[in-house]
Amino acid sequence: MSKAAVARRTVLSGAGVWALAACSTSSKSDGSGKGVKAGSSAKASASSASPQGKTIGDGSMSDTGPQPGLYKPKKLKKGDVPPQFVVVSWDGAAELVDNPLLSRFRKVSRETGAHMTLFLSGIYFLPESKKTLYHAPHHKPGATDINFLPDDCVHATIKGIGESWTEGHEIGTHFNGHFCGPTGGSTWSPSDWGSEIDQARSFVANWRTNTGFHDLPPLPFDYDKELIGGRTPCLEGGDNLRTEAEKLGWRYDTSKSTLQMWPKKDKGLWDMSLQSIPLAGTRFQVLSMDYNIMFNQSKVTKGNPAMHATWRKQAVDSYMAGFNRSYEGNRAPLVIGNHFEGWNGGIYMDAVEEVMRKVAAHKDAKMVSFRELCDWMDAQDPKVVKKLQALAPGETPPGGWDEYLELT
Repeated sequence: MSKAAVARRTVLSGAGVWALAACSTSSKSDGSGKGVKAGSSAKASASSASPQGKTIGDGSMSDTGPQPGLYKPKKLKKGDVPPQFVVVSWDGAAELVDNPLLSRFRKVSRETGAHMTLFLSGIYFLPESKKTLYHAPHHKPGATDINFLPDDCVHATIKGIGESWTEGHEIGTHFNGHFCGPTGGSTWSPSDWGSEIDQARSFVANWRTNTGFHDLPPLPFDYDKELIGGRTPCLEGGDNLRTEAEKLGWRYDTSKSTLQMWPKKDKGLWDMSLQSIPLAGTRFQVLSMDYNIMFNQSKVTKGNPAMHATWRKQAVDSYMAGFNRSYEGNRAPLVIGNHFEGWNGGIYMDAVEEVMRKVAAHKDAKMVSFRELCDWMDAQDPKVVKKLQALAPGETPPGGWDEYLELT
């Protein structure tokens, strides 16, 4: 993992330029509040149904009540086996007009009964013409290590995020400018992270003013209430982030790395970090994220096409090795991290889709959001949770689940 962490900033910067080329530049936003035509995606949104609720602020958000369709946690009782939870999560979560991967995985989720967590980068709701509204800690206004989206992709992302929430997907945060390394999150103080979070919330809460789009409904949620967790860029700065996040009442964080064990709390937050899983066909482990698998295979986003099929299979087999280790052992939740990217010809998108369909074939496996996993953890007897946390990766409970957990 250490090599991947060192190289990630450079590789992702190049990948971002390549990916955003999929967005056209025909639509514009003047930020006047009157709105302008936003291409074909605008026509689609105007006719789409949206929940009705009390609007908030400038009409960017609304309170439509509890999120529909969430998994209802049940306290384990005698005869129960813990469900095998899988969390599929996405960093950035932009919708690109010419390569709509958010739409693709919403469809996969409907077909597999999955809920996902979307870690939205706040500046994906902000037009580049308004980029100086973003002021990252210790950087000049408007500076960022990822590209701003063209206006039609901002439009598509706002639309997609709102619709995703109504389908049961959680909207977390990947913060804003994706700064890593010596000038990034690893050097930020708790108050720096507080500023980054405040700005991410502001870009979501004020997208209508900032974009001028008039043909989109309000988001069907209040982001101040919806935002309960996130993942930092490059998994850096987690300690200081958690100090600030605890003050804000967050419920979890997934900004570190860990083993395939049941989550524990750190600074009052559930630690839902990415995990070390077997790298199929080797004696090594790899972090449960598409980027890290890619780096171990090709080290670049455009590797040898002749290897794509082999790498795709290895990615599927690695995720499934992690799933099986938990499923047949301690039943620890499997956390998978992804990016809506076309690295190595899109093989990691294909791999995650195949994994989701394989997991869905197990009736006692549940693909849930981090919010839903927190709900389940909080619903259990603390003594049972402590017993679950004591099981090592792949360890089966001594004496069986009833005897081990002392369920009644």
